[in-house]
Amino acid sequence: MSSLPNLAANTSNNNVHHSPSPGRSEKDQLWRCLPLYRALLRGDQCDLELAARPMGPLYKAWDCKITRAGDTTLHVIVGAGKWFDDPTVGPSAYTSRNNDGYTPLCVAAMVGNMEAAKNLLQLNPGLGSLDDAVGPYPIIEAVRYGHKEMVLLLIGDMERKMEGSPPTKQSTASHFLHLLVVAGFYDVLLALLRRHPGLARAEFYGDNNESLLSLLAEIPSAFRSGTQLRFWHWQQLLYSGIMIKSMIHAAREIWKTTTRTIRHIKDTKLMHEETLDIVKRLCEELTKHYSSTGEDIEPVLRKALLSAAGSGISEIIEEIIERYPDAIWFVDSENHNLFHLAVINRYEKVFSLIYQLSVYKHLVTAGEDTSGNNILHMAGKLAPLSRLNLISGAALQMQRELQWFQEVEKFVQPTLRTKRNSDGKTPKMVFTEEHKELVKEGEKWMKETANSCIFVAALTTTVVFAAAITVPGGNNQNSGFPLFSNETAFTAFAVSAAFCLFSSVASVLMFLSILTSRYAEGDFLRRLPKRLILGLGTLFISMTSLMIAFSATIYLVFGQRKGWILIPVGIAALIPVILFESLQFPLLLDMFMSTYGPSIFRKQSSRILL
Repeated sequence: MSSLPNLAANTSNNNVHHSPSPGRSEKDQLWRCLPLYRALLRGDQCDLELAARPMGPLYKAWDCKITRAGDTTLHVIVGAGKWFDDPTVGPSAYTSRNNDGYTPLCVAAMVGNMEAAKNLLQLNPGLGSLDDAVGPYPIIEAVRYGHKEMVLLLIGDMERKMEGSPPTKQSTASHFLHLLVVAGFYDVLLALLRRHPGLARAEFYGDNNESLLSLLAEIPSAFRSGTQLRFWHWQQLLYSGIMIKSMIHAAREIWKTTTRTIRHIKDTKLMHEETLDIVKRLCEELTKHYSSTGEDIEPVLRKALLSAAGSGISEIIEEIIERYPDAIWFVDSENHNLFHLAVINRYEKVFSLIYQLSVYKHLVTAGEDTSGNNILHMAGKLAPLSRLNLISGAALQMQRELQWFQEVEKFVQPTLRTKRNSDGKTPKMVFTEEHKELVKEGEKWMKETANSCIFVAALTTTVVFAAAITVPGGNNQNSGFPLFSNETAFTAFAVSAAFCLFSSVASVLMFLSILTSRYAEGDFLRRLPKRLILGLGTLFISMTSLMIAFSATIYLVFGQRKGWILIPVGIAALIPVILFESLQFPLLLDMFMSTYGPSIFRKQSSRILL
């Protein structure tokens, strides 16, 4: 910390003025303050002294406004991220407000100036209170601008001033909690709920039944079920293996050596556990409060549950139904229940909650919406683009749509499978009509992929066939056997060349079968994906074998008694294999898991909801 020149020197409290002197316009006053304003922004001690020297008594007051926005000297210093100790600063300067109503502490909170905030709170206790009749409030601005460290400082100061009690101004406190959710400060919110459970009952928009629970229900990324982690991906494996509780108490030095990705996964999992804890506390406190007061809890829970269903957050739905089982029958204005919304928006984790129902599985799927559509009609409609784009390739998208339709069909009464809606269409008719364009795109995608791959497979077949006939080193003119037939490298060449030829021919046949397929709607479920899997798999084997055969040939011809030549040849041979794996293997693995892997529809936990 440094100190300002004594701007109030030679000025007594009786002769300090805070308004323009007679005959001096406000604009003229701002022009005279401009050198001081610039010097304050630079923060250079000599500049400040030079700028303050020619100013009259009018401009030496700390709470005199020196900018068009009504900022005082203290506002400008704090806003520039600086702090100066000066004993001449009067108490009025700490509480002075600019034209927008911001105090110096508000400005410090907005820019994250921790040093200034700590000093201001020490010099004038109570500046950060939420119970002040006049806003804006420093802690609100700190959350709005995303300064978590500042938020924690101001919360600690408020709780010390109020001896651990929550703020009494409910509307401002509710707005503060709302901003905590929006900013993603879930750890701060959880700590507050642990100390002040009554905050869980805060309502934000009056008759709209908005609550902390419904706000969280609109942020899927804050929950495990709303975060896209492929179950075969290594990030998923890390996520499952990370133990949050042990990590919290682990030495900080360990995490300094970890990669950014691992830290991100750890932070993500910690956030998910915090939000789940928040949801449990909110549900517990809300049900306890409404049961004790006799008020109707359904509007609040309905808002939260249907929002969660529309966002794909199964954790919130589970907790609500656990404490209020009748919530499973909640419907929106179009008569959609939570399973309808899950099907419409293609949230498999929400729909899979049906496996945790013991007796109502077929009852919750029997309802119709205001257009006469049952849940199978809804499965027949095209998925939202945002959900389709999570799947690579139009063919796989079509496969996923067929899987959805078949899954929903299992839980629908037989009479509903052929029932017509208000437009006179059965679910199957709706599916065919809605997916007509996707079938065309899937056909185009499959043919383009097959055409590209068949060219590579045919070229590989030609090359390896020629290589098999013209063996490296030539043949013995007397016996006709290859000269290197006794070498281990020659055996590697022969085996890899055979694998390469057979697999490349198989790959060509698979891609030919794709090109000549009829591309019926149902073919996208298993037949076409299976052929593409076999084609890509055999192509990968043929390319790998080709590289091994080529490397063995190089060694036989040029590497005799030069073992070191295997190192650069091996590294060079790995490059095309790695490129193919990085570019095509994810697609192959996606298709394999989607076709032969575990179903995306499965019981999420052993908890029985009803």
